[in-house]
Amino acid sequence: MRRNRNVSIVVLVAVLAWGVAAIVTGSADLGLSGARAVTPSRISPACLPATLEHSASLAGTGVDVSPAPGTDTANPRTQISFLGASVGNIQHVSVVGSKSGRHEGHVSAYSQGDGASFLPEEPFDPGERVLVRAVIGAGNAARRIAFDFTVDTPYPTANAGPFPNPAAAPADYQSFDTLPGAQAPILSVTVPDRDPAAGDVFTTNGPGPGQYGPLIYTPQGRLVWFDRLSGGLTAENLGVQEYEGRRDLTFWQGKVLSLGFGQGEDVIMSSSYQIVGRVRGGNGLRADLHDFQIAPHDIAYITAYNPIRCNLSSAGGERDGAIIDTAIQEIDMKTGLVRWEWHSLDHVGVGESEYSPPKGMPWDWFHLNSIDPEPGGNVFISARNTWAAYQLEGGSGKILWRLGGSKSSFEMGPGTRTAWQHDGRILPDGEVTLFDDGSNPPVHSQSRAVRIVLDFKTHEARLRFAYTHPAPPLLAASQGNVQTLADGNTVVDYGGVPQISEYAPGGGLLLDAHLPYDMASYRGFRFPWSGRPASPPAVLANLNDTGEETIVHASWNGATEVRSWRVLAGVHAGSLGAQTTVVANAFESSAILPKKYAYVAVQALGAAGQVLGTSRTAPVESYEAALPRSVRAR
Repeated sequence: MRRNRNVSIVVLVAVLAWGVAAIVTGSADLGLSGARAVTPSRISPACLPATLEHSASLAGTGVDVSPAPGTDTANPRTQISFLGASVGNIQHVSVVGSKSGRHEGHVSAYSQGDGASFLPEEPFDPGERVLVRAVIGAGNAARRIAFDFTVDTPYPTANAGPFPNPAAAPADYQSFDTLPGAQAPILSVTVPDRDPAAGDVFTTNGPGPGQYGPLIYTPQGRLVWFDRLSGGLTAENLGVQEYEGRRDLTFWQGKVLSLGFGQGEDVIMSSSYQIVGRVRGGNGLRADLHDFQIAPHDIAYITAYNPIRCNLSSAGGERDGAIIDTAIQEIDMKTGLVRWEWHSLDHVGVGESEYSPPKGMPWDWFHLNSIDPEPGGNVFISARNTWAAYQLEGGSGKILWRLGGSKSSFEMGPGTRTAWQHDGRILPDGEVTLFDDGSNPPVHSQSRAVRIVLDFKTHEARLRFAYTHPAPPLLAASQGNVQTLADGNTVVDYGGVPQISEYAPGGGLLLDAHLPYDMASYRGFRFPWSGRPASPPAVLANLNDTGEETIVHASWNGATEVRSWRVLAGVHAGSLGAQTTVVANAFESSAILPKKYAYVAVQALGAAGQVLGTSRTAPVESYEAALPRSVRAR
């Protein structure tokens, strides 16, 4: 190891730094007592490979397989994937475990028509060697193939608790009569928007204080949509992606473990806020929070974290140790089958890590935090704890080049080296963007977004531009991202410091806003968005303290086209009449009717006065019945 990173966490303005807080502060600070399910006398199995760059490609067949031949990181519940041949050309599959014996199963085709997976009826035994035989092709072109892999020994995470979730301070959130129980974080705008075409602000809160859920705001800080999650679930990575010809919302939801990764699923939601797809991890692994990318032909790329027992003595760790291997899964979104899987331990030496093995908890040596599928089939990824980004060859999984870290393929020019970075992306012109946290522990004086030019002839990396926040400087202990807009502007989210900023190409601020500073936003984006919920608008009404006036509240969580509200009221539910129209200038609008009514409803009106949606007819409550409700938003 080049540096020992077992030091205390750096906190800026009381930010909860979660992504790697677990690996820096140790288990006692993060509720991990009891998470270690190994005994001092036990020796974990070997898992650090003797050789790297396991290729997934079977020579002479045009087929890539997962688990990769020779790997030691296959989960006991893995399927065996054959990518590159039609299901009819994958024949006579035989799978035999050295302990579990022959495995029955069936071959299931990918919806794309370019491969299939063998699905064993029973899981493999931890630590056993598995031999796979098959015939690829048909007739004279048929070839017999054979490869083997070793099954890992999973490290249990059942006792790894979640991050603490204290209540937010009342000054940090806003409540609404028509959205009962919700406490939406306040987005404070400090530099007014100068790029309205960039659209709304998309982000999440958590883990940390306050309620969790995906959030959309206008660039003026007005709440558009908050989908409050319960049951310990957190949402991360809210954005907009193309799916089946539509622009849909995508985000991850699940539980964020104090080990620094998530276990959950990725969600696709239409503009009417209906779930139209879910992507779950395969091969015994659950979808991690760090990235979810939809590629053409109903293919998704997700991150998955795989803690396994591992003898780390050769790396300066414990014999009775555990390590967090990270995986990329290419998922057939129609069938849920794993088309292809890549593991960090198969391709990157643990000696490249900037973090030494800790005591008493799994070693998060790599920390995969972004996936960027390239048009030609290659995949670009970022690993926080090696301070490097990697270009992977599609299919084989081999590393084509490294950017940064201890084994960079490029000579790193002034200002190009990153530390603890997140969110690596390759732009259409070939330049690379990264969010350089530079902290936890601090390496730089402030976090920044960098744009780097790669010269493949001279193997040099040059800094095109670095975006840093003007006073005050921001230093994020974790998380963050860079979004390059079509017009060349750059959106930067500072993650552990929940600030979202948009910069002009020359660095001038076009928008600056933040959530409460004791909260955290994993990523932040701007997108033009038009939403119309499938559910009707919400209405709630009560009499005032004299009983002579009717106070009406209206909202439509997620609606973007509402310009005004028509208020209907009457003494009978079946005979309501229009009483007034009020401008929709906030998430929740209110009207005071100078008469006592028994029933009300509201109609959401668009810019041309057209009715977009009508609420249910609601009885008017008495003044006394209304008192226990939360304080109304101003």
